[in-house]
Amino acid sequence: MLTKPERLQKGDCVGVIAPGSPTNRENLEKGIAFLESLGLRVKIGRNIYHRYGYLAGADEERLTDLNEMFADPVVKAIFCSNGGYGTARIAADLDYDLIRRNPKIFWGYSDITFLHTSIRQKSGLVTFHGPMLSSDVGKDTWSDVSASSFRQLFNNENVVYDEHIAPIEAPVVGRASGEFVGGNLCLLVTTLGTPYEIETKDKILFIEDIHEEPRSVDRMLNQLWLAGKLQHIAGLAVGDFNDCEPEEGKPTLSLDEVLSYYIKRINRPTLTGLKIGHCQPHIAVPLGTRAVLNANQKQLHIESGIS
Repeated sequence: MLTKPERLQKGDCVGVIAPGSPTNRENLEKGIAFLESLGLRVKIGRNIYHRYGYLAGADEERLTDLNEMFADPVVKAIFCSNGGYGTARIAADLDYDLIRRNPKIFWGYSDITFLHTSIRQKSGLVTFHGPMLSSDVGKDTWSDVSASSFRQLFNNENVVYDEHIAPIEAPVVGRASGEFVGGNLCLLVTTLGTPYEIETKDKILFIEDIHEEPRSVDRMLNQLWLAGKLQHIAGLAVGDFNDCEPEEGKPTLSLDEVLSYYIKRINRPTLTGLKIGHCQPHIAVPLGTRAVLNANQKQLHIESGIS
């Protein structure tokens, strides 16, 4: 049984950390101002501006910020500044018992996918795949539609995604229900063969990615197939694959051809074109709650992740 964190209220204190790559200070300050505009008080991780090559500080520093935010009873939610790379390096040393004892909102995407998966499967906490403060909120492309996704943290709202947001395709019709899991395709593949290997049986699997050529998307989906992770899913939700174009001048399949091949092979109710991922607007969704994917009506309904 998964645990839903408590909803936010105005005046609550929330934490901000950078568990992967270094953060952009100027963008992060804009993201913090957004959280404050929601009536929240913000506590910044003490190592958030540290740098260690392509990492936001040494593993111990990033791990400390994450564990301290879960341990702090004043902090009601934890928002990631950005993704990049590095979360898998700290997953083995996270205090999952601490997280289980102190369930709270955990929010991010991209490289954060590894932590979403490990936290859900090791501590039973529902987490949130949503826009991040530096890499999304702090940029000029930030969308009011994306901003509205944060309401679900205050109002215990179910997420209902349909074509009022953007056009949806249903390459395989039907209706499926199950736990909603997934995230960034590359990071899902990196869980294979680890103690945090993504569990997909009878679940609705969501995938998205950025800056991957069609052959790379093909390689990753093939690896999930060979690992037995796609044959028994209940349904498939395909989010945004941003800038996943082939290198010019080389023989290639298109991204649509690659995705179509695996969608047909999986043959479960499928929705594609969802604005979830490295895109604007970017609709935030809870991971670990029950969802209904209705490809007949081109609608995705995800149960609230808040108690």
